[in-house]
Parts: sequence; structure tokens; C-alpha cells
Amino acid sequence: MIRFIVLFVELCIICLSLGDYNEGSTSSYNDTNEVVHEDETYYTPQLDYKHPQWCHVLKLSNGEVSCSSPRGGHHRGSLGTRCLLSCVRGYKRLGPSSVQCMPNRRWSGSAICRKIRCHVLPLIDYGMYSCTRGFVVDSRCDYTCYEGYQIEGDRYRMCQEEGTWSGTEPTCADHDPPKLKCPLSRVKIAEPGKLTAMVSWDRPVAKDTADRALQVLRNGLESGSDFPEGIHVIRYKVSDQARNTATCKFTVHVEVRRCPKLKPPMHGYLTCSSDGNNFGAVCEYHCDPGFERTGFATRVCQLNRSWSDEAAQCVLMAIKTDVRSAGALLDQFYEKRRLLVVSTPDNANQKYRLQNIMLQKAECGLDLRHVTVIELLGTSPRAVGRIKEQRIDPEVVEGLRQALYISTAYFTMVLLDEYGVDRERFVNPTTSDELYSYVDEYLLTEEQLERLAMNRDFCD
Repeated sequence: MIRFIVLFVELCIICLSLGDYNEGSTSSYNDTNEVVHEDETYYTPQLDYKHPQWCHVLKLSNGEVSCSSPRGGHHRGSLGTRCLLSCVRGYKRLGPSSVQCMPNRRWSGSAICRKIRCHVLPLIDYGMYSCTRGFVVDSRCDYTCYEGYQIEGDRYRMCQEEGTWSGTEPTCADHDPPKLKCPLSRVKIAEPGKLTAMVSWDRPVAKDTADRALQVLRNGLESGSDFPEGIHVIRYKVSDQARNTATCKFTVHVEVRRCPKLKPPMHGYLTCSSDGNNFGAVCEYHCDPGFERTGFATRVCQLNRSWSDEAAQCVLMAIKTDVRSAGALLDQFYEKRRLLVVSTPDNANQKYRLQNIMLQKAECGLDLRHVTVIELLGTSPRAVGRIKEQRIDPEVVEGLRQALYISTAYFTMVLLDEYGVDRERFVNPTTSDELYSYVDEYLLTEEQLERLAMNRDFCD
């Protein structure tokens, strides 16, 4: 009977405890389904020594439970036991930080430990990252850039306990210039008879670790062009999308092999192909009217900078004085030589003697002007004619005087051009300078004057 009374008293105590529990801590959930805890008030029940294991043993996955019981010791589930709830690193507690074993044999609340995650890192341009543990706390994500790019900023980021990443997002920048290699410099010899050389090379190809399509720009003549004599600098330039630039250059040296310049022959001139004295040029010797060429007609400038063969010479044409008529004598000079016919009644004529002295001094100058002197001395039947040392038959002398209307009564000089036309008559002695001046002004062409100027010092 006594046992029933004691049991009744305990039931009453429990009912009173349940009434007080309704006034204790309460839990609710917000819109995000997280547990929201209001202010907690804990009831401290009276000790029950008959039933120490009142609530089930509390466990928290990925967390720790630290309990203190009024009974002490190992009584972790007795009535009134208070437990502190915490999560290990990398987890976040959802629920109260502490719970108490209530008279209804339940804990005053519950909590779970949810793994903390950082947001997924975005990919970076021209690079990638790799993480040790994904996107959870203490995971390290290391960034690497593709070949040709260099990282700028943080090289790695850590997922922190707050669920955020350390540092800032890096970038991959292209700082490496493209690789561009030019061909080697080269020396080319101009082709025979030309002042240029065709030069070809392989167009440089640019390589860049970042960009695949690169446009190479050239400054200078292109490959396969004819390069003139001299040194030519060829430059190439390329830029990538990041404006990194690479340049290279090489030289093309075109050499024109040249021989020493040929001097025109005395009483003649040269005509040369190409530039006159470059490798492959051909020079031909020509003689003035009244002169004949001896030797090789042409010479060629060779690769070793020397001329082939020997120089030709221009010698005075052979004059036949043993002819029987004046016409036969004059025909030899037609379009070849000019004539200065000197006629005197006799060798003792004062004008002739004075003129003869001046003509001897003017012999070289007259030759440069293609003038041949014919002397007609005396009268028939003792008339004598001569061209330098060659004698002319008296009949030819008489024929010349008749053809040229030359009187035997006085001193006369007749100047004929290369066509046999009477251009001037002199009845008094004339100086060499006067003769030169007249011939230069009225009988010589511009080309002949140029050659005369080149050889003027010859007579000195």
C-alpha cells in the first residue's frame, strides 16, 4: 500500500514539471528552414535517484557534445543534464548551442552540423585552377595559366570558415612577345650586264604561345625583287593581341663588280652597254673619221674586275697620194676628214713661210679636229704637192687648184669640211687659235666638241 502512495506522489511531481516546461524555451523555423531559438529558460528538476537515465544519450554528427549532470560522473542522460553543442571545423551548427534533459524524457532542442561550402569559383580567361578538397573549408585552389600567359594577382585562394574565399580572383596576362626570326644577311653580286640582283628568302614565320594567327609586317622590298646596288635593310614586325611586339631585321647587300673605267682611244670613242664598267658590260671601240681601228673591237668586263683582251688603237687612215686625179685624192677624205689646202706661188713667199711656221705648231690641234693639211707649192710645170711627207703628182696639184678655184698668183688657204664644201678662205697668215676657233664654232658637232674637250690636254 505504501508503494502505491509513493508512486502517486511521483506522478504528481511529473505533472507539475510538465506544466512548468511549457513555460520554458521554444524553437521555431524561419523561411530558410533554419532553426531560430528564442530566449531559453531552463527548469532545474529535482533529482531522481531511482531513474538516473532519463533522456537518451545525445550524439551530434560532425560535432561535439559536452554535458554536465547534476548527478555528476557518467550520468549524461539524467534528468536536468545540460549539454553544450559544437561542430568541428568546417561545419556550421544549425540549432541551439545547448540543450537540457527535460522531465518529458526529451531534450529541450536539437541541432545538426552542416558542412560549410564556399561558392564555386568562376573560370578565368586563359587559365584554370585545381582544388585540394573541392569547395569546402580549408580547400586550397591553385591557379595556373596557359602557356604564354603569366598570372597576375593571388596564385591560390583558400576556402575560409566563414564560407568565403581568401584573396581576389587573379588574371592571366600575356607578357611574352612573339618569337620572330629573320633569315641571315646576304651578299649578292649583280647579274652580268645588270646593276641589280634578284634576291629571294623564306618569309619569317612568327610563333606565339598565346595567339595562333599573327600578321607579320614587312618594311623594305619583298622577296624575289630586283635589288639595286647598295645595302638594303629589311625589317619585319609582329604584334600579338596583347600588343607585345617582336622585330627582326637583316641586310641585303647587292654588289656590282666593276672594272677600271676604260679611256677612249685617241681620235676615237667608246660605246658601252649597261653602266659602262660593270660586270658583263661590253665596250666597243670606234675611231673618228679619217682614223682606222687596230686591235680588238670590243672588250668585256669580267667577274675578276679586269677587262678582256687589249685596248684597240685609232691610227690615221692610209692616204694614197699616187693617184692620177684630184677627184681620186679628195674622195679618200669624203665624210672622214676636213681639209686645209695651202697654196703659194713659191716657197719663198713671206706669207707662206709665216703660215708654215704656225701650221707646224698647230699640227696636233688640227689632227684633234680631223683636219688634214695639203700643201700646193709653186706653179706648173714645177708645181709640187705634199701631205706631210707624201708627194702629190703635179697634175693632181693642178687639178686641185682648178677644182677649188685657187690662183697661183698669191698665197691662199681654203678650208673644206668633211663633205668637200668650201667653208672659208684665208689670204693672209692665220694663227692656230683663229683656225681652231673657226673649226670649233662652225664645223664640229656637239659630240665632237665633247670629245675634243676630253683630249684637249693631249697636245700639251
